[in-house]
Amino acid sequence: MAHQVRVSPSPLGDIGRTLTTPLRELVRLWRRSIQARVVIGTLTLSAVLAILAGWVLLRQVSDGLVESKRKAVLAQASAGIDTAQSQLEAPDAGNVFESGTALNQLLDLLSPRSEARDDYYVVTIGPIESVDASVATSGVRASSAEIDAERSVPPDLLSRIQDEPDIWWAYSSIHFQDPARPSEPGLVVGSQIRLPSSANGSEQTFALVYVFSLQEQKQTLIVVRGALITTGSLLVVLLGTIAWLVTRQVVTPVRLARRIAERLAAGRLEERMHVRGEDDIARLGHSFNQMATGLQRQIRQLEELSRVQRRFVADVSHELRTPLTTVRLASDVLHDARGSFDPATARSAELLQHELDRFEGLLTDLLEISRFDAGAALLELADVDMREVAERVVDAAEALAERRGSTVTVTVPASPCVVEADVRRVERIVRNLVVNAIDYGAGSDIEVRVAAGDGAVALVVRDHGVGLQAGEECLVFNRFWRADPARARTKGGTGLGLSIAAEDTTLHGGMLDAWGEPGLGSVFRLTLPRRPGDPLVGSPLPLVPEERQPVPVGAPYKQHSDSNRRSR
Repeated sequence: MAHQVRVSPSPLGDIGRTLTTPLRELVRLWRRSIQARVVIGTLTLSAVLAILAGWVLLRQVSDGLVESKRKAVLAQASAGIDTAQSQLEAPDAGNVFESGTALNQLLDLLSPRSEARDDYYVVTIGPIESVDASVATSGVRASSAEIDAERSVPPDLLSRIQDEPDIWWAYSSIHFQDPARPSEPGLVVGSQIRLPSSANGSEQTFALVYVFSLQEQKQTLIVVRGALITTGSLLVVLLGTIAWLVTRQVVTPVRLARRIAERLAAGRLEERMHVRGEDDIARLGHSFNQMATGLQRQIRQLEELSRVQRRFVADVSHELRTPLTTVRLASDVLHDARGSFDPATARSAELLQHELDRFEGLLTDLLEISRFDAGAALLELADVDMREVAERVVDAAEALAERRGSTVTVTVPASPCVVEADVRRVERIVRNLVVNAIDYGAGSDIEVRVAAGDGAVALVVRDHGVGLQAGEECLVFNRFWRADPARARTKGGTGLGLSIAAEDTTLHGGMLDAWGEPGLGSVFRLTLPRRPGDPLVGSPLPLVPEERQPVPVGAPYKQHSDSNRRSR
């Protein structure tokens, strides 16, 4: 007992389809819509320009704010350092200093007051001769207990202060004792101060450091950046909307013209564009309407002429049937009694019978053409084996081939080549192809091949006669066209056989192709789908002979073997 296994779809495949479907739709929209291309291009360029302009403006604002703050900070710190040194060297300060007390008083003096605008901290480190510049771990006093002075003062800045008695500054991050409080950007400015010693009268050197917060500048930059993003986004949307509105003014008439052109192509010749104004689009609409009116007039004239021609052909063909029948009866009587006539009269009776046969064939072809033109041709479908059709047609044309000195070879596969078709029309197609090959084969061998594919069956008829000139492979299916430039009637039929074959092929939804070269003969290929209306994606047999096809370098020679081959 067989069990069906259901395979669940891969989740990666679903994810891939989810990601690629919008991309495919965007590509399709880009390829099909001018308005979409203009709007998307405008949005893209506007976004790039907005980003570049915003970046430049933000950079200038940032540099301006930081530079202004840096100058103010340096001036304030320099004044504070000078004030501190002057205070320590004042004559009324006495000659005895306790460093801890003096530094604490100095921190109280330099610390910002409650009414001060700047938020900064004052830190003393030292004596710097005994402090490791890489790690400030001793002698650190800060004006506020909330700041972590050891982590806020960069070691590199402390090193420069130790080495040179000048004012130095550096950007840093301000760290706080509270772990929950985030760090803030800061600007650290420091210099040396000299403090007299109370023990031996010598001086001790300390580092006086100002730690200024840049949090206000950071908040300003955040506000400016948000304003730039909002403004840039609104500007991009506004430019996209303007592009959409502008292109809509141009694209809408073009789309209307496209729809009108499609309706005209579908046969609705009365459709016209609605024209408003006097601009270029309006003049384009006027020109389009004039063109449509001219086409409608010419098409109707051609339709009327074609209708009159079809009516004339049909009427003449039908009207000639009655006198032809009468003449045929008289000709049959004369032809049957030609043995009792003198040689000249007997020959005249034979010529009359032959020409009546040709005349009757011409009337039959004209009636068939009139049915195609009137759309009255219908198919009587049945299962048809193309191998049997080819053999029957070749058997019927054997006498004609013998008179022309040609040998017809039929090559068919062992398996059936069945199609659903109208056997009468298919036999007529094959008969026209075979007779045409015998007429123009110049006594050469005729090859008929049948092959079947997955969805189609093909029949190829090849002769080795006069061939076709360049471009004639399309003209051979025109009505009354003949390969003979003088249009002589020394050979061939009425000139309607191949055009009727093409019409019969079209009814079945098939293809009828031709190939030929002067002196190499010609090839006619009939390809029919298994069922009428099924799409044809190719043909089981090639149109161009193998000896005329280019052979790739290094490709082995391939010799075809046929299952069944017989000559007549």
